[in-house]
Amino acid sequence: QVQVVESGGGLVQAGGSLRLSCTVSMLGFDEYAMGWFRQAPGKEREAVSCIQWMAGFPYYSDSVKGRFTISRDAAKNMMYLQMYDLEPEDTAMYYCAAARGARSPEALCKNYHGMDYWGKGTLVVISS
Repeated sequence: QVQVVESGGGLVQAGGSLRLSCTVSMLGFDEYAMGWFRQAPGKEREAVSCIQWMAGFPYYSDSVKGRFTISRDAAKNMMYLQMYDLEPEDTAMYYCAAARGARSPEALCKNYHGMDYWGKGTLVVISS
């Protein structure tokens, strides 16, 4: 059974940093991709960053490029999102998601309906 669980959300002042973690079990799959998405109140879900698990080449949305870094630790089955220089506009529920197979990180980020498994989310609130 595939499980995706996020953690690390919280309340941070603008300009601060935060690291989100995602535990993923993809037993039985040789290749997959992962991503971080977020949804602010009253807004649609949007992509933050996606990465192919084995190749490791990430994609970032324009709104976070240069401020956020996605990474993974294959030995621990963990994915991370390091967030710097946080802004009130980054306030949202952050979701970790996974997709089976060798997928383009950019394509997955641009169409989150292609993700197969989702966590329940972790809330990030940035105060001004």
